[in-house]
Amino acid sequence: MIPIRDTIPSRNYPVVTTAIIGINVLVYLMQLSQGGGGDRFVYIFGLVPARYSDPRLSHYFTTGQQLFSLFSFMFLHGGFWHLLGNMWSLWIFGDNVEDRLGPLRYLVFYLACGLASGLSHLILNTGSNVPTIGASGAIAGVMGAYFILYPRAKVLTLVPIIFIPLFFEIPAYFFLGFWFLLQFLNATAGHGTAGGIAWWAHIGGFIFGIIFLKLSMMLPDTGASRMISKATEKKHTARLQVIHPAHVDGDDPNLYGTIEVTPLEAQRGTRKMVNIPWGFQKRLIKVIVPAGIEEGGKLRLRGQGRLMPDGRQGDLFLKVVFQPND
Repeated sequence: MIPIRDTIPSRNYPVVTTAIIGINVLVYLMQLSQGGGGDRFVYIFGLVPARYSDPRLSHYFTTGQQLFSLFSFMFLHGGFWHLLGNMWSLWIFGDNVEDRLGPLRYLVFYLACGLASGLSHLILNTGSNVPTIGASGAIAGVMGAYFILYPRAKVLTLVPIIFIPLFFEIPAYFFLGFWFLLQFLNATAGHGTAGGIAWWAHIGGFIFGIIFLKLSMMLPDTGASRMISKATEKKHTARLQVIHPAHVDGDDPNLYGTIEVTPLEAQRGTRKMVNIPWGFQKRLIKVIVPAGIEEGGKLRLRGQGRLMPDGRQGDLFLKVVFQPND
């Protein structure tokens, strides 16, 4: 299953998530620049459990280097696809968690999840001399937080059946719960590192993500965090919106749904593309929101309703809803 996007739009630009992705890309380029010294680079800045348990190895590293590796490992990657997969997952789930926690708390939360995932792997693989690298553990923490915050969100997922790509909107609690189950099965079947993947780091990150979320929500927002959130507040809703229309009764050919805009868009007017699944059909329609429309106002899309047995073609009515600020 490959996640494509979720259905919860973020209210603010994810500045911390974007910065983390940028740093990961830069560090990956640094890895590539090492050439033949890439393995040494990974061994120094990756997380090597034996460096902490074997005095013969720890002798070669300073205390500062040992502590730094507990964080630096989560910014290294084993290849382009490893990097792309991690950053894609972070982009899908990170923006909403950052929205809820605020940028500063989210940054601390992300680093704490990465640290906890690394320690989970270190404790369960004390004698391993193989470097563990990647943001997977920290991102697993973000996914754990998303699992608690947005269980009823939908994740548009690509499920390839042989050579046929099929797309499904899967509830987040099922998608993330199934993902966690796979991590656990792989960890128990392969002694925690099957296929060179630190499965216990994923499991630890996910569990500690839930724990750290609860702790983070108990902390008050700082004035700096509120200022950053205010400055990064989005002035526009998503250009493409998915609308699930409903009908009132069997005799009514019309369909009814909602479209979300910001107050600024309502004041100035805007254009949106809406994807409307109805039965086995999926229609993509351009919608013009006129300037000055008020919240609760309705847009009428003629001929986009149900086709009745007697030949009547209904309309689609979209209620304008302002995007909430929280």
